[in-house]
Amino acid sequence: MRRTLSALGVAGALLTVAVAVPTVTAVGAEEAQARPDRSRATDRPVVVAHRGASGYRPEHTLEAYRLAIRMGADYIEPDLVPTKDGVLVARHENEISGTTDVSGHPEFAARKTTKTIEGVAVTGWFTEDFTLAELKTLRAKERLPQVRVSNTAYDGQFEVPTLQEVIDLAREEGKKRGRVIGVAPETKHPTYFASIGLPLEEPLVEVLQANKLTKPSSPVVIQSFETANLRELDKVIDVKLAQLLDASGRPYDFRVAGDPRTYADLAKPAGLRWIAGYADIVSAQKNLIVPRDATGKLLAPTTIVQDGHREKLEVYAWTFRAENQFLAVDHRIGTDPNARGDIIAEYELFFQLGLDGIFSDHPDTAVAARAGLS
Repeated sequence: MRRTLSALGVAGALLTVAVAVPTVTAVGAEEAQARPDRSRATDRPVVVAHRGASGYRPEHTLEAYRLAIRMGADYIEPDLVPTKDGVLVARHENEISGTTDVSGHPEFAARKTTKTIEGVAVTGWFTEDFTLAELKTLRAKERLPQVRVSNTAYDGQFEVPTLQEVIDLAREEGKKRGRVIGVAPETKHPTYFASIGLPLEEPLVEVLQANKLTKPSSPVVIQSFETANLRELDKVIDVKLAQLLDASGRPYDFRVAGDPRTYADLAKPAGLRWIAGYADIVSAQKNLIVPRDATGKLLAPTTIVQDGHREKLEVYAWTFRAENQFLAVDHRIGTDPNARGDIIAEYELFFQLGLDGIFSDHPDTAVAARAGLS
């Protein structure tokens, strides 16, 4: 069904988004190229570069996204938060002391503060207290410096990119390589940002409109851990939506509304049936698909993939990381938590369950593992 965006304050617009499989996945290519082909959705799962090639470069930088594309990723993922002047930028969180050099800027020292984000007190510097021009004076740094020591060599080199810059990069790199590169934006803390007068959905829609990414074939996927904003979007636009499910807790909008359901509840058949009423994709934390015991060893897979497919949902999994500490005991090599484990074995395990897509910090490894399916 086609719906207008008047409820979001963007009159007369239409946004539609689609998940393309690897052979047809980038912004700016001809519509015929971008038309999704569902015939290989399970044996050629989509590779989404989680925050770019974040295993090799500081996350959410243009260089991390560029490297991910060079490694063969089909989609790049910007987490979106707003600036004070309402521009969407790519950061894992709105608190930026862990991902930028803001603490080293004396001109911004007085902006350090404590805020309550989704019920948790957080101290630091927040994107919503900076204009875009001010944010552009900062430089990115590695979020996990003890884990990814080599990434710290790039600290101080890259700016905080806007959503528009991410789209421009995808278009430029797609043309250069003759393939479509998709963009998978995640709306971060939508209830919080709406509460302070900086809703994410309107500027997101406006950017996609301006880039003519409004057709069913447009290689864009919108994600959220909350459900209310996705459900509202579903009422006003005909788009593909991805409901993210964590392995613990519950959506923040459920907490606000007094809904007792958890992410685990939503991963059950009844929950997936409910999600299918407004979303097209369920993107689950890996432990919801293949649980681990208290020692970190793998247990038998759940039925979430089959149950999701039964409800006509595509099923994605996140996040695949190559370091031992992020792998099940079964796939670790040696005892160094920061050393590389057998990430290929993990991909193989999950791919054989029929996943439609995965999010990876090391997209080259995911692409290599996928090639083994041929």
